[in-house]
Amino acid sequence: MPTATLSLFRFQGLMARLWVIGQMGAARLTLRQEPHLMFWKLCGSGTGEGFTPKPNWGVWAILAVWPNEAAARQGVAQGPVWRHWRARATESSTVYLSPLSARGVWSGVNPFVPEPRPADLDGPLAVLTRASVKPAMALRFWRRVPDISAVIGADPDVLFKIGIGEVPLLHQVTFSIWPDMTSMSRFARGDGPHGRAIRAVRDEGWFIDELYARFRVLGVEGQWNGAPLLRSRALPDRPSRAADHPAPHPTQAA
Repeated sequence: MPTATLSLFRFQGLMARLWVIGQMGAARLTLRQEPHLMFWKLCGSGTGEGFTPKPNWGVWAILAVWPNEAAARQGVAQGPVWRHWRARATESSTVYLSPLSARGVWSGVNPFVPEPRPADLDGPLAVLTRASVKPAMALRFWRRVPDISAVIGADPDVLFKIGIGEVPLLHQVTFSIWPDMTSMSRFARGDGPHGRAIRAVRDEGWFIDELYARFRVLGVEGQWNGAPLLRSRALPDRPSRAADHPAPHPTQAA
């Protein structure tokens, strides 16, 4: 089954940050040649944990989709863009994800093919939301975000969260990891800032398009903020998928 990866990189110093800004154009040429890559996006982030309109010039991300987990691990380990970014970054981490459900579109397609018959989820759940904000609604959208960010930060259940985006202010992605479906649903659908924002989105039509996806967390590599992004005890034991073999797939450029 297709596997998604979210790779985060932290860059310090003026030269490293100028270099990665240049990669927003240069890396696209290399990614288009990656034989196993099905879908990819290069993203920046906001300050703090990413949930602000002010850019964070030190944190950048690569979201990718691969034919299977073996191809994903090989691509992240050996792909030239990932290798070059790790060499320049002060720290990096990658989350490997198996889609459980996905609705909506991203650049006109839904890149996350869900598991055909998902087994019972026995570990953490990752959630990704992506939206293109209507320019006329951008101010209203960003007025809501600080309240949502504060609630996420105060939630004792959330294991990790970050906000990234393709285009500042208008193309936004949120990514979070929760210990189970119950805790995630309680946050998303409750009567707090997030639940009220979701109702406003539906009632007032804030977005041009949007995508909402849930994932099984297959594994995490690297460190973030000086520690493992997700403690190993939060991940379930599962059979190795080393028998999977990467299969060439036509590249779908971002």
